[in-house]
Amino acid sequence: MATSEFVPQPARYAVFVDAGYLYAASGALLLDCGSRREYRVAAEKLIKALTGHADSRLVGELLRVYWFDAAPKKQPTVDQRVIANLPLVKLRLGNLNAQGQQKGVDAQLREDLEALARHRAITDAVLLAGDEDMLPAVEAAQAYGVRVHLWGVEPTHGSNQAEWLVWESDTVEVLSADFLRPYFTKAKVLPVPAAPSAPATPGRAAVPSPSQVFAGRTPAVKPPPVPAGARAGQVAANAGTQVTPGTVAAAMTSTAGAPISDGKLGPDRDHMLEIGEHVAQKWLFERGRDNIRDLLPGPILPPVIDKELLIEAEKELGSSLRPYQEARTFLRDGFWERVYREFGIGIGKSG
Repeated sequence: MATSEFVPQPARYAVFVDAGYLYAASGALLLDCGSRREYRVAAEKLIKALTGHADSRLVGELLRVYWFDAAPKKQPTVDQRVIANLPLVKLRLGNLNAQGQQKGVDAQLREDLEALARHRAITDAVLLAGDEDMLPAVEAAQAYGVRVHLWGVEPTHGSNQAEWLVWESDTVEVLSADFLRPYFTKAKVLPVPAAPSAPATPGRAAVPSPSQVFAGRTPAVKPPPVPAGARAGQVAANAGTQVTPGTVAAAMTSTAGAPISDGKLGPDRDHMLEIGEHVAQKWLFERGRDNIRDLLPGPILPPVIDKELLIEAEKELGSSLRPYQEARTFLRDGFWERVYREFGIGIGKSG
């Protein structure tokens, strides 16, 4: 009886994506950005576009997408966890060192590609990469009879792929800016209000965030504790502080404009907004639009979801947010901003 090695295999392909190359080249091409923090990627839609493009180019069925990326200590970010949950997608993580260099990614790619080729699991491989270090993986797959189709990102000038990698691949294709543009958007940086002209008083009430004034609502604001030694008149005045619907502030500020958190500086505001948006994106993917719709119009999150949001953020930061009330507020604002954008709902602004 013939073994599987001599039985003709059905046409099947896998897609291997070096996310570091894809993101860096696309960010430079489309947005003139050099850091991932400067832009957002609709990864789920991008992966669907890539697999659809492969389906139109290759014969056979898709085995799966292998997504190679890196993270500090190999701890996946919220975005990477969303990708890992996608059907027919395998997330492979290398380590991201302090200098922002990926370690171990090339070795994992070669191992996966060579194993699939050796076991005749695929007849074709799409490789979206540019580094010459990928060359051994290409040669190993070809030695087992797999055709390797190299894809690249349209360069800003010259070439962004190693010459030897291009030469050794069976076919070469460049993804245009028009193809990639729908999936990359510049990160929205919300302006930080100027510090108040009048000196801040110790017992001043907190000002609501943008999500708290959504749809013109004004939440009840509890004044913060008054420092010991404050006069009784100050306590009475602070207890009567009113916040109007048109008042929006992203953070409490001192007279110098620095964030306040019981005397401690909390995590960066933009970073907290970004994490909040990422967690919301994960929710939209995992729970679906119908379940998220149950949360609208906001701005109060159910305790269970609020706790999950905090836990996800602390995983991302690697530290506790419990001492930083402002940071938790920014986190919730980022969550609601993503949800509101998904449903086309505007956020209240100061008049």
